[in-house]
Amino acid sequence: MSEGNLQELFGGIDIYLFDQLLKGRFVPGMRVLDAGCGTGRNLVYFLREGYEVFAVDQSAQAISQVRRLAATLAPHLPAENFRVEAVEKMSWESAPAITDPAAKAQDTDRASPDENGFDVVISSALLHFARDEGHWHAMVNEMWRVLKTGGILFARLASTIGMEKQVELIEGRRYHLPDGSDRFLVDETMLRNVSVSLGGEFIEPIKTTVVENLRAMTTWVLMKR
Repeated sequence: MSEGNLQELFGGIDIYLFDQLLKGRFVPGMRVLDAGCGTGRNLVYFLREGYEVFAVDQSAQAISQVRRLAATLAPHLPAENFRVEAVEKMSWESAPAITDPAAKAQDTDRASPDENGFDVVISSALLHFARDEGHWHAMVNEMWRVLKTGGILFARLASTIGMEKQVELIEGRRYHLPDGSDRFLVDETMLRNVSVSLGGEFIEPIKTTVVENLRAMTTWVLMKR
């Protein structure tokens, strides 16, 4: 497959989300929610390959672009799957509507609303924009609420890991980074404590990439038990 074909198939997908695909954790037919989707760079493959795709973002312009993308790649999906709303206050119940007839047929024997929640919730470069710790927890708790039992939360977020001496504390967990930005930053202890409180199981070790001592991006992947 040529480089052009790879770009067409996968778009600008996060490399660590691509890693989850390579490990076989996501399969066509799953219900995938991109919470804070932006213009949909992580959704191209899912739309092309028959996933039930949903997304939220506070930007109406971003959602309009995602709807156009979906109309081209997965025209059977209703525009209502893509909503302008805050991640901490999403309008879905734990059981989103199923729009694919084959998926509906397979879903008839599921026992509870929780079992009909999302199979995957993606949170890519979102959580470090939290205003404060309360806002951060509200977003995480809401994503966890709509995730089905056995579902996967995939998050990429800025952290202090490996950057403890390079970041400057503003207040709470907000820091000034060497790249000039101000972000809400987690550390490993916080991620582990939150994972325990949620009842989540790590299916990947916590992985952090330090980018030229300017910022650190951490991958946090949990299964809901």
